[in-house]
Amino acid sequence: MAILLHPDVDENTGAATIAKTDYSRWRLLDEKGRQTWHYLSDDEPHQDWPQVVTDKYHLGLPTDLPALPKPQKGLDAALNGLEFFSRLQLPPGNWACEYGGPMFLMPGLVIAWYVTNTKIPQSHAIEMRNYLFARQNPHDGGWGLHIEGQSTVYGTCMNYIVLRILGLDPEHPRMVKARAMLHRLGGAVHGPHWCKFWLSVLGICEWEMVNPMPAELWLLPDWVPLAPWRWWVHVRQVFLPMSFIFSKRFVHPETDLIVQLRQELFTQPHHAIDFAAHRNTICPRDNYHPKSWLLNTVNWALANVWNPFLRTESLAAKAEAWVWDLIRMEDENTDYSNLAPASAPVNLVACYIHDGEGSYSVRRHRDRLQDFLWVKDEGMLVNGTNGVQSWDTAFLIQAVIEAGVAHEARWRPMLLKALEFLDDQQIRDDCPDQELCYRQRRKGAWAFSTKDQGYTVSDCTAEALKAVIWLQRTPGFPTLVADRRLMDAVDTLLTMQNASGGFSSYEPTRASEYLELLNGAEVFGRIMVEYDYPECTTAVVTVLSLFRRHYPDYRPDEIQASILVAVEYIRRAQRPDGSWYGSWGICFTYAGMFALESLASVGETYDTSERVRRGCRFLLAQQMDDGGWGESYRSCETSSYTHHDCSQVVNTAWACLALMEARYPHRWPIERGLKLIARRQQPNGEWLQEAIEGVFNKTCMISYPNYKFIFPMKALGMFANRYGDLVLD
Repeated sequence: MAILLHPDVDENTGAATIAKTDYSRWRLLDEKGRQTWHYLSDDEPHQDWPQVVTDKYHLGLPTDLPALPKPQKGLDAALNGLEFFSRLQLPPGNWACEYGGPMFLMPGLVIAWYVTNTKIPQSHAIEMRNYLFARQNPHDGGWGLHIEGQSTVYGTCMNYIVLRILGLDPEHPRMVKARAMLHRLGGAVHGPHWCKFWLSVLGICEWEMVNPMPAELWLLPDWVPLAPWRWWVHVRQVFLPMSFIFSKRFVHPETDLIVQLRQELFTQPHHAIDFAAHRNTICPRDNYHPKSWLLNTVNWALANVWNPFLRTESLAAKAEAWVWDLIRMEDENTDYSNLAPASAPVNLVACYIHDGEGSYSVRRHRDRLQDFLWVKDEGMLVNGTNGVQSWDTAFLIQAVIEAGVAHEARWRPMLLKALEFLDDQQIRDDCPDQELCYRQRRKGAWAFSTKDQGYTVSDCTAEALKAVIWLQRTPGFPTLVADRRLMDAVDTLLTMQNASGGFSSYEPTRASEYLELLNGAEVFGRIMVEYDYPECTTAVVTVLSLFRRHYPDYRPDEIQASILVAVEYIRRAQRPDGSWYGSWGICFTYAGMFALESLASVGETYDTSERVRRGCRFLLAQQMDDGGWGESYRSCETSSYTHHDCSQVVNTAWACLALMEARYPHRWPIERGLKLIARRQQPNGEWLQEAIEGVFNKTCMISYPNYKFIFPMKALGMFANRYGDLVLD
């Protein structure tokens, strides 16, 4: 293994403290959208697999791409951006990127590796350590829920454990600082629910410290309002294997490391801790969503009455058997990639318990976990999914079309490959036993990432369908996705609308918001059920409007009715100040872009609609002195617009697009924003990474690095198409 020691010198000891792999040996492999990083060892001739521009770019190495002619107009800047971004397209036709930000994903994966005796490659261990070093709070030594958040017990405790598993000495200066911060926050007993779950799996804590996760809930009849099948899909897919492991009370055999961690993570002697007394102990920094009085009462009854006195062995066995069947179906329906890396490592542990270490399920999980790993200049992280392949590819196609250059011969090879990718990634069949395992219809849909992952997402399906229809209707492009398959996508979208008229993400809302009273995660808000989202609703409204123009005879009444009630939801979702709250991007600028596009699609523009004028006034009031927009992630947490310290190209692009969708009549505010975007562009056409762009569950931020290309290009191109090209200074 070629390991390089780089001179990261500790100020106290003067010793080099960081090992680093040879970045010239990393390669990104894309197999029909499945993206995995590989480190070539000394005996592998890396000249047989040369490093290409995409590898170098994502690793932060020099790409040596040439400077482009200085743009004179806005469209020139858009095309320079497209020239650079096109070089990053992968052979299957998609684009890749980091999808990081959450700091609780790597701990779940590494702990699952540890307790299932999975070998951790040295290259991975080194670069995971480096990433955690890079994201350690330089002031207090801790880690937060996400990369821009304040240090918490969850982030600090879990990532401290990761570094110890990866071989870091507890007396390393970084560890001493992290441990001191953890102790100031109260120690590991102050961690939230998911933290205590993993501590108990490791045997660092007793299971009595974990609030109950009864597998028996899965035996409730489907008509029961709180039955788990009604929960938001990410919550139920995490709770599912957790409840299996909780029921088994699985504990990894004691090791020297576990014994040491018992001494390092607490502010009191391990043997003196009354773990049951700390089920509800939590640091205020972690307690974003305090447990309700109802949940506390239920937990008390489960822990003190149900589990010790009423839960029979036969009932427990029946519950475990049904939960295991659901875990197995989830694994098989996703080829073991699972919904996301929050649940996949837990599924691995469940398979290890049930099937044994040498089983196919354990071996396949170990392989599939590689899909979540990403390498960048800071090291190796765990992405929030197995990628953003279909999502970003659809948006790129749309950006080129909006710029009015899709017909140009120079972009045809890139666009054709992108179309081929979306053709390949459309999901052709529903899940086996769809009703039995509570899965939403998926035939004709696109997932966020790949068809292997296989989960329908409303806006991913809508944006991909829009891109396909637009591109296949552009002269010179073939019809790869047949009409029947386009109709399959529409059929699936029409199953996903809520009674409110709005659209959720993975499936229609299945239960009342009152289920949030049972939200036990503590660190997340709005996680128990699906909600209506302006972003998802807009995506569906706009693609249904596009579809019916080309296929007016296909389900016309149902499509018309769907659009009407969806737009009515968009109107109701507007706040008194004219804004819309965004749940998947930061935050009001993101949602405003979508909502104003929805209204424009039914003829509501600045000239014709007071609500559109209010939406524009809200956005214009947030424009910063330099002409751009910059919105902080704090907007998501507080539900109130919060300015970032400086403007951001992505927020600026979203605001400009919103104003253009609204047909705002005055060019000057939009021109100021677009000129800022053009000034931030580098000579080779790229834009540099700025603040984090995405969010989920109100509190956890997540990166969408390709947004800094896609949306600035779309905004610059759309302006040229709709207002006449922008002359740059």
